[in-house]
Amino acid sequence: MTPVRSLARAMLSGIFVVSGYRNLRNPHRLAAAAKPVTDKMAPLLQKAHPNFPTETESLIRLNAAVQVGAGLMLATWRFSRPAALVLAGTLVPVTIAGHPFWKNDDPIAKNNNEIHTLKNLGLFGGLLLAAADTGGKPGIRWRTGHRIGHSRRSMQRAVRTARREARIAVRSAATARRLPG
Repeated sequence: MTPVRSLARAMLSGIFVVSGYRNLRNPHRLAAAAKPVTDKMAPLLQKAHPNFPTETESLIRLNAAVQVGAGLMLATWRFSRPAALVLAGTLVPVTIAGHPFWKNDDPIAKNNNEIHTLKNLGLFGGLLLAAADTGGKPGIRWRTGHRIGHSRRSMQRAVRTARREARIAVRSAATARRLPG
């Protein structure tokens, strides 16, 4: 865990913890912008699980709570790779609901929403890098390949040992047959 990695993760997670906390305390300020997106997601959520909340403010609170929790996990290196993926997933509905530049007719509002969309894309990219970062340790792919290679070499040694033992047994049996007895 290098100081640069620790600082970068804390900086990356900061916006999620702060904005998630604000949205958790005050979800109704986002409800009007989020309503079109949550209305489209409600049937999918009901299909996934009938007891899942579909009210706009409940979904805003849920997304905010996930952002706070996953942001803290990313900052403290607790399950940081899955937390980074979860945070990346929370950015998608936030960007679609909060910054729909494709719907703006006003050039100033359109420009502002384009900038926020690009900012969120940058955060998304940073989160993908954080999700891929192994913290300087070998990744699962390398460790799996290393274990497979180790197992293969162990099996080859075991086969050589078994063949050697078999040759010794055959020689011992041949010697035993030659002895008078």
